[in-house]
Amino acid sequence: MKTKITEMFGIEHPIIQGGMHFVGFAELAAAVSEAGGLGIITGLTQRSPADLANEIARCRTLTAKPIGVNLTFLPTVTTPDYPGYIRAIIDGEVKVVETAGNNPQQWLPMLHEAGIKVIHKCTSVRHALKAQSIGCDAISVDGFECAGHPGEDDIPNFILLPRAADELKIPFVASGGMADGRSLVAALALGAEGINMGTRFMATKEAPIHDNVKQAILDASERVVAKEKELGSKITFAGIAEDVVGVYPKIMLEGQMELGAWSCGLVAGLIHDIPSCKELIDRIMREADTIIRDRLARLAG
Repeated sequence: MKTKITEMFGIEHPIIQGGMHFVGFAELAAAVSEAGGLGIITGLTQRSPADLANEIARCRTLTAKPIGVNLTFLPTVTTPDYPGYIRAIIDGEVKVVETAGNNPQQWLPMLHEAGIKVIHKCTSVRHALKAQSIGCDAISVDGFECAGHPGEDDIPNFILLPRAADELKIPFVASGGMADGRSLVAALALGAEGINMGTRFMATKEAPIHDNVKQAILDASERVVAKEKELGSKITFAGIAEDVVGVYPKIMLEGQMELGAWSCGLVAGLIHDIPSCKELIDRIMREADTIIRDRLARLAG
C-alpha cells in the first residue's frame, strides 16, 4: 500500500510505532521496521545522548530498514540535553524524528539540515496548523482515544481526522484507537495517510516490557490514581509525585503494577492477543485489503 507517508519515510506499510517511555527500545523498533512499518526508539528513555547513540547502534544491528527516534519536549524537573540527543540522532543517520509535547521549532533547522523528516504529534487542528507553518514535514493527529498526553481538547478521531484533512496541506497519520485493519481503512477514509500505534505494539512478543503489563492490556483493566479524585482542585504535582516520578521503569520492566500510574490507550479494549510485530502488521494489511477489495467494493457495486 503506497501513501504519502510510506513514500516520505521509505517504508512498506503505512504503520508507525509511536514513541513510548520505557517501551520504545531497539528490539521493538527493529521488529516493527523489519515487518515493514516504521519503528521508533524513545529518545528520553535513554538517560544520556551517549546512551541514545548506543541504542541506535544496537537497533542497526537488528535491522537495516528505516527507523525513527521520538523526542518529547514536555516540561521536566531537569531539562534534557536536547542538542546532545539531536547530535546522536544525526550521527546515527536516523532519517525520521517524531517530536511531541511542545513546539519543536528551535530544533527544526538542525534536523532538516541533516536531511531528517519531522513528524510532530498534535492533539488539535490549531496545533497541527502551527506545526505545518513552522516547517514540520508531517503530523501525527492524536485523538482523545490516545494514551500518553492526549491534550485537553477531548476531541475523538472521528471528528478530529476529517477536520485535519480539511485544513492541512502536509500528510498526517491517525493516532489513538488504532489496532487493526479496520482502524487503518477508517483512518484512510477520514483523510489520514496511515496510522500510529502505541498500545497495540505494547502487546507484542518483541515489546521489551514485563508480561504483567501485557496481561493488564489484554484484561483491559482501568487504572485511576485515586489521589486525583481525593484532592480535586487542590491537587498539586508534589501531592502525586510519589505515584508518577520514576515509577515507569519498575512498572514496565519489573511488572510492579501497583507501584504508581502508567498509561495505555482506550484501544486496549480491542486487544486480545500477543502476536509478533510481523504477525500483527501482516494481519492488519491483510484485513485492510479484504475490507477495501471485498466489503467496500461490494457496497460500491
